[in-house]
Amino acid sequence: MSLGIPEKITALLFDLDGVLTSTAVLHRKAWKQTFEGMGQPFSEQDYLAYVDGKPRYDGVRSFLASRGLTPSEDEIRRIGDQKNDLVNLIIDEEGITPYPASVRYLQAAREAGVPIGVVTSSANALRVLRAGNLLDYVDALVDGNVIVTSNLRGKPEPDSFIEGARRLKTSPENAAVYEDALAGVAAGHKGGFGFVVGVDRGNQAAALKTNGADVVVNELDELLS
Repeated sequence: MSLGIPEKITALLFDLDGVLTSTAVLHRKAWKQTFEGMGQPFSEQDYLAYVDGKPRYDGVRSFLASRGLTPSEDEIRRIGDQKNDLVNLIIDEEGITPYPASVRYLQAAREAGVPIGVVTSSANALRVLRAGNLLDYVDALVDGNVIVTSNLRGKPEPDSFIEGARRLKTSPENAAVYEDALAGVAAGHKGGFGFVVGVDRGNQAAALKTNGADVVVNELDELLS
């Protein structure tokens, strides 16, 4: 079965929230509650423009800057940690649901013998992968904890994807990136990755293409043939 990728691709790097699992919806809910608790209205467009795909504190900084606010680093961390506590509560209440089409694609990749990495800004990735029964598919994980301890720049910079490729023992030009966030496809493009797949979960196909996606799909199994 074809994975819908160029022949030169020898490794696959997936974002987690919004690509493999529906947890992006839970993150959006947590961000909304956090910011609106501060008296700052927060829309889906705000999520896509300022927060989606970025490390937690970068998301806080970016959104508040859009409102002309420049809190201290201690305050940024407090807000980000509050959001993280809240999303964990929401995950406990609502659970983790992998996208069935994404699971089919992971199964096809595993059957084809192509190494799989997950590259995410989330610090909760291991928990989400376990809860979604996805951990057995993952050969390498670069998450929010790795980004901090390795002093990597977050998306839209390509550092985390480059580290994912390194852990799968390949080069960016021979790896594919799968992302639903504008910051993520921008990172894949900027890092010189051999193929960038945009997953449209928010009616932003044109923006995904503009930011660097080579192809845009609604579900990953559309690539299978």
